[in-house]
Amino acid sequence: MNRYWKTVVDTIQDGVMIVDVGGTIVSANHSLSQITGYDPSELIGQPCSVINCSSCDAVLERTGCHWCLLFRSGSLKMRKCMLVRKDGSLVHIMKNASVLQDENGHVIGAVETLTDITELIEKDHQIDVFRRELQSEDGFQGMVGISASMRRMFDLIANVSLSDAPALILGESGTGKELAAKAIHLNSTRKDRPYIQVNCAALNESVLESELFGHVKGAFTGAYQNREGRFEAATGGDIFLDEIGDLPLSTQVKLLRVLEEKVVERVGDNRSIPVDVRVITATNRNLKQLVEAGSFRGDLYYRINVLPIVLPPLRERVEDIPLLAETFFRRIQLKSDKPIRGISPEAMQALVRYPWPGNVRELKSAFEYAFVTCMDSKIGVQHLPPDIVLGKNRLQAPPSGDISPNERKKRELMAALDQANGNQSLAGRILGISRVTVWNRMHRYGIK
Repeated sequence: MNRYWKTVVDTIQDGVMIVDVGGTIVSANHSLSQITGYDPSELIGQPCSVINCSSCDAVLERTGCHWCLLFRSGSLKMRKCMLVRKDGSLVHIMKNASVLQDENGHVIGAVETLTDITELIEKDHQIDVFRRELQSEDGFQGMVGISASMRRMFDLIANVSLSDAPALILGESGTGKELAAKAIHLNSTRKDRPYIQVNCAALNESVLESELFGHVKGAFTGAYQNREGRFEAATGGDIFLDEIGDLPLSTQVKLLRVLEEKVVERVGDNRSIPVDVRVITATNRNLKQLVEAGSFRGDLYYRINVLPIVLPPLRERVEDIPLLAETFFRRIQLKSDKPIRGISPEAMQALVRYPWPGNVRELKSAFEYAFVTCMDSKIGVQHLPPDIVLGKNRLQAPPSGDISPNERKKRELMAALDQANGNQSLAGRILGISRVTVWNRMHRYGIK
């Protein structure tokens, strides 16, 4: 086997170096050459100090023996250190070493293995930065902002969390209504209890009632067994009803009873089941206009609008854009293997100038796009989505005139679909809503 030891050592991914008792390198494998940047021929015959390792402990004694601490201790285990490569760059390594002895126990040299852990160190650093960002004073339960409007919002959410009264979160699509609802839950006395989220626009009327209130066996085709609804599942905790403006009138009546009497009735049953649930709702629609148009019950509106929270659009808190940009950059950087180090000043200026019709959600999507297109060390303007590069403004709102809220929503959807050439996913990104919501609204408004 001695004949093949060189092949075996060169196959090892870690750097391997053998030195004699004087510290002269007598053998170095291929991986050590890659780690240090030196050719093996440049290493052999040189003192081991040539690699400039930070953990080399010289021991100066009058006797001249044991010039290196390794020869005194006999071994080194799992020592983190750095070495300087031939080009002057630093490499983080994990070193293990042991002396070599002959058959009589006399020390004849030493062997070291060096593992490049630079990527692990950088990942640890990124995680530490990310952890500090999450714990920084610039955020609140995942919501990021230093603007006065967001500071007031954080205080309001903290105060709302202290109450069990219904909360209504208002704001454009993409402003973070889901995060605000979760923040209310996490800061309340119900934080250790269930938190259930339902998108009222993603389900049709029959399925929605079954999801919310449950059903009994045989209540409808396919109801093969009893099933508890989301309200029962959330007992003791919070339920978040997103897109409450899209709730059908018939379901609004049942929701009103839940709020007033604290009971639910499963579909197909007439028994009342008590529930202890705090209701949090959210919408990007003007509920007052919906009440005036007759598509939303006035009594329900006043019942859910006990503690209103209005989230500001991103264009009204421009000072938060750089902070949000850095936050999304760091988060995506942690998931990506690309060596992208930052955002160019020109790209940041483009981000600040853009009006962000899709708000924070659109900003996050912009960075996901940039990480795909960027092949450089920094994200530049050319790596951002076309709308941002070209400075396109948001979709023009239809004339306010006498058109109903539904007609306005229909026109906005048609304009988005036209801009997206019929692509429902892209139209959803333009409007700041999901593809499922786009499909449901197309079906509701008869758009083909």
